[in-house]
Amino acid sequence: MRRDHKRNRRDARAALAALQRNPHVLRMKDYTQHGRVSTYEHCARVTEASCRLNRALHLNADETTLVRGAMLHDFYLYDWHHRDGTHRWHGLHHADRAADNAARLLGANERVCHVIRSHMWPLTLRRVPRSREAWIVCLADKWCSAAETLFHR
Repeated sequence: MRRDHKRNRRDARAALAALQRNPHVLRMKDYTQHGRVSTYEHCARVTEASCRLNRALHLNADETTLVRGAMLHDFYLYDWHHRDGTHRWHGLHHADRAADNAARLLGANERVCHVIRSHMWPLTLRRVPRSREAWIVCLADKWCSAAETLFHR
């Protein structure tokens, strides 16, 4: 394995470990995503699936951007199941809320925010993924969401 790939993976592991210890990120454990799966668990699964896709298909995505975008793609920090009117149209708007939280609370850069904002495509027609990382997270999220919805109830 080339030195650049090793450094990329090492940096990605360090970025993921830092996120997994962050108290703001840990708050995602308090919210249900699909079935009995927490938002934190869902994001961890999407992160793992994204990394596997990247490596298996030799897509050469930047793994640090990939893991940060995947782990934070649903970093909206509320329970969308409560029908109190504040989370209306959750499917269309939560990606913006998650990206705003990631930038404000964790200093996420524009590349990571793009991954987060575009992960709901094609539901959000104007938010087309424009990077390898964004496409990978978008696909991994669809796969994990379907599996969680069908098998984790």
